[in-house]
Amino acid sequence: MSSTPAGPNPHLVARMQGHRLSIFGEMSALAVETGAINLGQGFPDTDGPPEVTAAAVQAIRDGFNQYPPDRGIPELRQAVADHQRRFYGLEVDADDVMVSTGASEALGAAVMALVEPGQEVVVFEPYFDLYAAVIELAGGVRRAVTLRAPDYSFDPDELEAAVGPDTRLLMLNTPHNPTGKVFDRAELETVARVAIEHDLVVVTDEVYEHMTFDGTVHVPLASLPGMAERTVTISSGGKSFGLTGWKVGWAHAPGELIRAVHTVKQHLSFTSGAPFQRAMVTALNLGDDYFTGLADDLRAKRDLVSAGLASAGLDVYPASGTYYVTADVRPLGYDDGMDFCRDLPGRCGVVAVPNRVFYDDADAGRTIVRFATCKRFEVLDEAMDRLSGLAG
Repeated sequence: MSSTPAGPNPHLVARMQGHRLSIFGEMSALAVETGAINLGQGFPDTDGPPEVTAAAVQAIRDGFNQYPPDRGIPELRQAVADHQRRFYGLEVDADDVMVSTGASEALGAAVMALVEPGQEVVVFEPYFDLYAAVIELAGGVRRAVTLRAPDYSFDPDELEAAVGPDTRLLMLNTPHNPTGKVFDRAELETVARVAIEHDLVVVTDEVYEHMTFDGTVHVPLASLPGMAERTVTISSGGKSFGLTGWKVGWAHAPGELIRAVHTVKQHLSFTSGAPFQRAMVTALNLGDDYFTGLADDLRAKRDLVSAGLASAGLDVYPASGTYYVTADVRPLGYDDGMDFCRDLPGRCGVVAVPNRVFYDDADAGRTIVRFATCKRFEVLDEAMDRLSGLAG
């Protein structure tokens, strides 16, 4: 008769045990349990463009239901290259594009391909929790540079100090989740200078690239002098087209780099999403009015949520892009965003996410929470109405 051993299970990889539970899973479960409006997880509550979903249906009917090529179908790889030229003037060869199962797989494959055990990876915090997990998977060591509220700027000296003789890689997310920050050109030039001086590769997560507001412009790091040859640029269709469940992402980098990433990627999913890849070609070729309309819609939703949170008594921080608005809960008498987020569904019927879980320096984000703004206007109106009771 077997018995359960006391203490940690010796068969488990110790470095991954701290990543068992996702804050998004916890808060989404709390939303279901309480019937609260879920402004925690960043996914829209509408379908994507009808011509894109129709293209997926047609691809299924046309028989594109078996394994696509492991690098992605040629049409989508060319569409990604054309997109980079169209929006950013980047000259990308379709042979240097790799399609992945969402941006998440590309990020994981890039880190595992480029980081040896014990080597260091510099990230900006708060960081999307996936970054910490994939660095651990690779056996890497995380070094965090803090983005300081309210504008989420960083100290260039702190970035320089984070780089050491064992640093291999720098990870950059812009537009930035969870803060809504968009790194400006001067900040990107600082990142580029550090990367070039220390001969680092940079992996960039640009999935919110089409969601910038108030005249703010997304600048791909690969477009800066000296950076195309040392940057792995990653994006996806999930956020830009409201199709997060399709999990179609991509990466591009010059030959040797993208081949290294693909070497890992082919042993993860190998390939996926044959009809969705074909539909994503249609998505990337939508007219400019789609992309400007997306940004205008999300700007209006940001304004609605920011005003509602301020009226409810929170200290709201500016957001220049993405699906998210962050706010400080101290004016409401809380000194911990986790406590606030666990109380909120019962108090108001709304779910948010505590940002402290995205920091190594927990004190820097202890009182900050994130609200997703990518829901329908009527849902956001109802959520802000529920939160209005906090002011009392």
